[in-house]
Amino acid sequence: MQHSPGFQALVDDAKRRVPEFTIPEFCARLEAGERYILIDTREDREWDQGHLPGAHHMSRGIIERDIERAIPDRDAPIVLYCGGGYRSALAADNLQKLGYTHVINLAGGWREWIASGLPIVVPGATQAAR
Repeated sequence: MQHSPGFQALVDDAKRRVPEFTIPEFCARLEAGERYILIDTREDREWDQGHLPGAHHMSRGIIERDIERAIPDRDAPIVLYCGGGYRSALAADNLQKLGYTHVINLAGGWREWIASGLPIVVPGATQAAR
């Protein structure tokens, strides 16, 4: 996806401060027993079409407003994702500004997860897809 130069500059700036996991790294960490609160920052319609197993939905438009009630522990390990890792990087940067100390962006986001053939949850389906 081609983003506007201004948006790309914002994301690049945020990514200088936000740690990232690749999809394989994140999966390996989960397999090793590490646990994270996984948050999908995509819009409602995107969430409704499918999301990662175990994810909680808190879209980019409300995460900064609602995070303190949802996750009061500012040291909780949190991984954020969106469609491609751009919006979630901006959200992760803002969570760090709110005092969250262990926030990680999932590089590649939903699109890379799907391209990797990993399981997804489709609301209304009886089992995780793939």
